[in-house]
Amino acid sequence: MPGSSILRLAHAICGGLALATIASFFAPSAAAEAAGGEALILTVKTAILWGLAVLVPALAATGISGSLLAGGKTMGLAVLKIRRMRQAAANGLLVLVPCTVLLQAKAAAGDFDIWFAVLQGAEFVAGALNMMLLGRNMRDGIRLSAMLRRESAWKRGRHPARIGHGPKDETRRSARGDCG
Repeated sequence: MPGSSILRLAHAICGGLALATIASFFAPSAAAEAAGGEALILTVKTAILWGLAVLVPALAATGISGSLLAGGKTMGLAVLKIRRMRQAAANGLLVLVPCTVLLQAKAAAGDFDIWFAVLQGAEFVAGALNMMLLGRNMRDGIRLSAMLRRESAWKRGRHPARIGHGPKDETRRSARGDCG
């Protein structure tokens, strides 16, 4: 596919940005909850709400570029990555975005009741799940990229397994006297 190296780079950048953004939501939120200050919690929840403007496009771009890179493959790591991305998207749309909106609204109203704690717990669990899913996708993307590089090297005749097995290498070995 022409421009696939640019697409791979965009996919990696957007996926890394999405994972880093989720992590940047998780840590301050946990710290604000531990510190317990209502003003700090409101500040963090408002920042997270605004941060969705970065996260949602990054996740969408990651999903779209991943689908384009997979090119309709129906097995292997590409399918696992697509399946995980669908789970992360559903988790984000059905749990994380509503929790983010509701938690910010409750924090703005100073309503830190049991439902705030329940929503916060759901957000932590869903956020941790999405970090795990995206982390595994990143790991498998690195593996897939390495496999594609090896496959490309093999096709170009530069694979390590092929070195020393071509006709030029036979001539060189016999000239050195180390064939046998």
